Amino acid sequence: MQQTNDPFLDIRPYNDNEVPSALERLVNDEEFITAILKYRFPSLSGAAGWVMKPLLKQYLRSKWGKIKTVRDVQMNVASYMESMIKNTSEGFTTSGLDKLDSKTGYLFVSNHRDIAMDPAMVNWCLHQNGFDTVRIAIGDNLLKKPCATELMKLNKSFIVKRSAKGPREMMKALGQLSAYIKTSLDENHSIWIAQKEGRAKDGNDKTDPAILKMFFMEGRKQKVEFADYVASLKIVPVTISYENDPCDTAKANELYRKEKEGAYEKGEFEDIESIVQGIVGQKRRIHVAFGDVIGNEFETPEALAAEIDRQIYQNYCLFPSNYIAAGQDHDSITDAHRADFDNKLSSLPSDVANIVRAMYATPIAKKADI
Repeated sequence: MQQTNDPFLDIRPYNDNEVPSALERLVNDEEFITAILKYRFPSLSGAAGWVMKPLLKQYLRSKWGKIKTVRDVQMNVASYMESMIKNTSEGFTTSGLDKLDSKTGYLFVSNHRDIAMDPAMVNWCLHQNGFDTVRIAIGDNLLKKPCATELMKLNKSFIVKRSAKGPREMMKALGQLSAYIKTSLDENHSIWIAQKEGRAKDGNDKTDPAILKMFFMEGRKQKVEFADYVASLKIVPVTISYENDPCDTAKANELYRKEKEGAYEKGEFEDIESIVQGIVGQKRRIHVAFGDVIGNEFETPEALAAEIDRQIYQNYCLFPSNYIAAGQDHDSITDAHRADFDNKLSSLPSDVANIVRAMYATPIAKKADI
């Protein structure tokens, strides 16, 4: 039974006792079943769909029958992650976790390049090193379908109400979010949140001070000084580096059209397509770097944002694609690397290719500016 006095009921992930009913709702969601058939069995999803749907539902009920808790869900996701990393990357490395305590809740503030993969990669590092997985901040713009909400809340995601209208409703939503983050951390549940709303499509990872002001809303309510409240959150900047971004061309096309046409209207399923492409696309090498826990040295959101940026830039893992894009020579670059990057750009219109090149070159410039 859901608790009606739960102040976070409408935004929090599911608890263990809510998992079985959520899975049953997914099995009975026709849109969800249709989507699985379309992506996994495209040749059978048309005329034969009426035969396949009952079989798929029966299969899912059997497969998910043993899943009773949030941890069970996480272990199932872990098996998919292992397969995905094996099939779509050429190596996965991490650094910085040795400085952290597996029994402590941290607020991981991360650069954001991929909708689903960024928190998934952080979770994979934590899982592999004996840490519990994070609770993931996700915008309600990605939850337009009921099945998406079910999937995300099963996977420890909590909702950021970006669609809140009007100052009063927005402030209420942000206050609830701030309180939920603090409550989670106090209970030693780590949080993953992007450093700004939306992905850094141009490769420019920059923390939005508005996110940090939201963190502090609960601190202001408790009458705690900004610097001291920040220290209590145990913020850890995280840098996720992909040698190849499977969504780079799509991002560049969007930026080009915004520049030329002044606006860009996303298609109905564009976010879902980005999620799928990020999961199945080739990423080559991946590195996740965990920075240092931030103390009480920073007295304003702007100063804190600058420190998060500094650590994120400092911890970039630079690959041949970055050096080639920046026009720099490096010992790591081979002829094959140059050919791959040239092939990527030569297949694109020159204006779009220039945006892709800048996207990969930006981390070089940011790291050099520290």
